[in-house]
Amino acid sequence: MTYSPEIRERLERDAKEIIGRYPKTRSALLPLLHLVQSEDGYVSDDGQEFCAEMLGISKAEVTGVATFYTMYKRKPVGDYHVGVCINALCAVMGGDQIWEELSEHVGVGHDEATPDGKVSLERLECNAACDFAPVMMVNWEFFDNQTPESAKQLVDDLRAGKEVRPTRGPNRLCTFKEASRVLAGLPDDLAGEGPSAAGASLEGLKVAKANGWKAPEA
Repeated sequence: MTYSPEIRERLERDAKEIIGRYPKTRSALLPLLHLVQSEDGYVSDDGQEFCAEMLGISKAEVTGVATFYTMYKRKPVGDYHVGVCINALCAVMGGDQIWEELSEHVGVGHDEATPDGKVSLERLECNAACDFAPVMMVNWEFFDNQTPESAKQLVDDLRAGKEVRPTRGPNRLCTFKEASRVLAGLPDDLAGEGPSAAGASLEGLKVAKANGWKAPEA
């Protein structure tokens, strides 16, 4: 299957805007992979060919990059891609249990989607949010301090079409395709919504201010 003329025209327009930001054309490969993923829900064969053509490189070069990074999917994922952190701290705080119970509850494993296409699951190595462990992400938005029960409720709500808000970040949870478009460098203007750093992340700053501590000058 190849892209329809309408889709092709839209992708080319967005791709040219992205490519124009880089001094060397091939430097735009990573965002272009997110762009085609925003169209197909994964990096399809057509998407790889499109990237190669737009950047003047071989499809093999595109494939080598697309298969290296875990954020580029090789098969369709759900509208809401749910990642459970199983790295050291999250694991000992309950991340392993969350993964096991959630996978059994939903009936799918790593990088697999539910039959209705609503939700897919992924084991993540680290979300860089250890102060809120155990942490999950949905389309790269944070859901902090999770339990097996809250994780299962979150996924049930997503599949039921209920409104779900991240712990931090935008008030509206976007779809996987929408998130991929943002990662391509085409913002949705929601980055400033909702809280960012909060709670445990700010404790060190509070202690420093209370004691009058300052970072050493360079």
